[in-house]
Amino acid sequence: MTDTTPATRVTELPAGWMREHLHEALAIYGAAMGYGDSVVAGRYGYAVQHTERPGFRAVGAFAEGRREDGTTAERLVGFGYGYLVAPGQWWHDQVRNALDRRTAKQWLPGAFEVCELHVHPDSQSRGLGRQLLHALLADLPYPAALLSTPDTDTKAFRLYHADGFVDLARDHHFPGDPRPFAILGARLPLARPVPKD
Repeated sequence: MTDTTPATRVTELPAGWMREHLHEALAIYGAAMGYGDSVVAGRYGYAVQHTERPGFRAVGAFAEGRREDGTTAERLVGFGYGYLVAPGQWWHDQVRNALDRRTAKQWLPGAFEVCELHVHPDSQSRGLGRQLLHALLADLPYPAALLSTPDTDTKAFRLYHADGFVDLARDHHFPGDPRPFAILGARLPLARPVPKD
């Protein structure tokens, strides 16, 4: 039997590339999170601002696909980005208020926020999320990585826990989203997961 899974590559992306391809990336964000077009469109301005923050880093997963004319071309099927968190940033301040004082003091200073990490539903369950996460966090000079994810038993939630993230807060509600979120943290460098036999 022949493997028909398209070949993929994961690579670091310059901030300029991300700005030029944000509509493409945010379409993946919308599909992965189940958000409608209005939510995705509202995210665009924030994402542009994120590319200008200190410590910004982005990665993308590309898969080969066949065009209608028979030629092949790569297309973005997943991406992740983040930056150094700092007081005054919306997410930082929301998380600081969600954590007890001791936890906030231990985890927030100098941390890298995994702001977005998404794989298109058509390309999920192939290990791309893990590849993107590890590529995004590889060789960072920060003590910790932080992120928020819907507080439910999803593939993403299980991935983060399997790769060393621990719960810092659960059942947190961010303004504008009715779902509960978990706030997770991992010390860097991120340990590689042990392969299953």
